[in-house]
Amino acid sequence: MRAIWKGAVSFGLVSIAVKLYSATDEKSIRFHQVHREDGGRIRYQRVCSVCGEQVGFDDIAKGYDVGGGEIVVLTDEDFEGLPLSTSRAIDVLEFVPAVQIDPILFNKAYYLEPEGTATKPYVLLRDALADSERVAIVKIAMRQREQLATLRVREGVLVLNTMLWPDEVREPEFAFLDEAVEARGPELAMAASLIDSMTGDFDGSAYTDDYREALQEVIEAKVEGREIAAPPEPEEAPAAVDLMAALRASVERAQSAREPGAGDEEGEPVEPTPITAAKSAKASRASKGAATKQPAAPAKQAASKAASSKSTSKAAPKAGPKAGPKAGPKPAQKTAKKAPAKASRSA
Repeated sequence: MRAIWKGAVSFGLVSIAVKLYSATDEKSIRFHQVHREDGGRIRYQRVCSVCGEQVGFDDIAKGYDVGGGEIVVLTDEDFEGLPLSTSRAIDVLEFVPAVQIDPILFNKAYYLEPEGTATKPYVLLRDALADSERVAIVKIAMRQREQLATLRVREGVLVLNTMLWPDEVREPEFAFLDEAVEARGPELAMAASLIDSMTGDFDGSAYTDDYREALQEVIEAKVEGREIAAPPEPEEAPAAVDLMAALRASVERAQSAREPGAGDEEGEPVEPTPITAAKSAKASRASKGAATKQPAAPAKQAASKAASSKSTSKAAPKAGPKAGPKAGPKPAQKTAKKAPAKASRSA
């Protein structure tokens, strides 16, 4: 990883020199805009709308629109004169319980690494923060902007989460909030039962980005020149007429799906919930990997079973007079005759 910021954590009178690293790496597949006919890259030029000339990076400044077509031009010198006291410091403001922070405020996560001789005070702040079961509210200036952030501990490392300022969060203004719509008590109880039946321990590795994996297969197919098969159309879920009935059916399905080998009243397997589907997919991938690593084991077992069955069939006639030819075939024939009768009755 490459450090994107260097500074110090100011913890009271203690200063801890640190490096900042991006803690996340989005795995989305990126595309270039190209000419459909020849695949050539589409380039964009920086052209001034007034004089029509192409402008280089050195001649580009920041402009603020004050309205009426007037622009205030700000240069790098204007930004350097701003009183950013946190330009190279992460100032700890206070410590608060993590549950008091609305997750909508969180923006991006960064790892903090101690630099030079700052390991001892870094460990001190990390352990004290972990013992307090709180997070630190801090301020940091990055990319010519002062940001609010939190410091917390994750796997023995201090993690800085930048936050939005409270006035950057929009208020939800929707018409349904003014309508007098309330859920009935039985519906709430059934919904709570549904939540309980679908409750589990979070395991992020059980979930995968199916769209990205399918898109990667399409790209690889294009590269290899293979024919690309279109995925089947998903079936539309039937509209729920009765909310209570839909909740009750969902609870029954979720409870049945969590029981191994469970099915509905007609013996058909029930549709799995998202949690059970993710866990079964993970188990399936693990079993496939184990089978790939040990391909010879099933063949040996099959050969052993075949040898065992041969030896048993050869030894069967010696078991006694009841093992003669009349004792074996007749029960099998009777079973075969009764099978169609059962089928016709069920039909």
